[in-house]
Amino acid sequence: METVTNYWLLWTVYLLASAVFFVAFWRLTRFTRFLWLSYLLRAITIALAFTPWYANQQGTVLAPALIIVMLDAITIGGTAAVRGLVPLLLALILALVIAIIWHFISVRKINNSVKKQKVTINKS
Repeated sequence: METVTNYWLLWTVYLLASAVFFVAFWRLTRFTRFLWLSYLLRAITIALAFTPWYANQQGTVLAPALIIVMLDAITIGGTAAVRGLVPLLLALILALVIAIIWHFISVRKINNSVKKQKVTINKS
């Protein structure tokens, strides 16, 4: 029973620390000129920090996939790191696709608001 409590406590601490880091990172990447770069950096950070994967072969407990990849590479070897690398790469690809779509949506909104401002200025 104690290990289950520790498991959830560790996940809570990890998620809170990751959220604090991500809020700070979000503020650092508020680029107005290179909006696409800020979206891509944020997407990569979210995927790396918040992708879970199974910590062992039996698949009973989850851990951050980045940590699984590093620990498998260090302890077992490079070929074992692929076990956690596959879901991490899939999460990165999905995050980048979402970031690109989000960028196009935000650029479209910005362009529409600029067009509306021009129309109201021309009417005045």
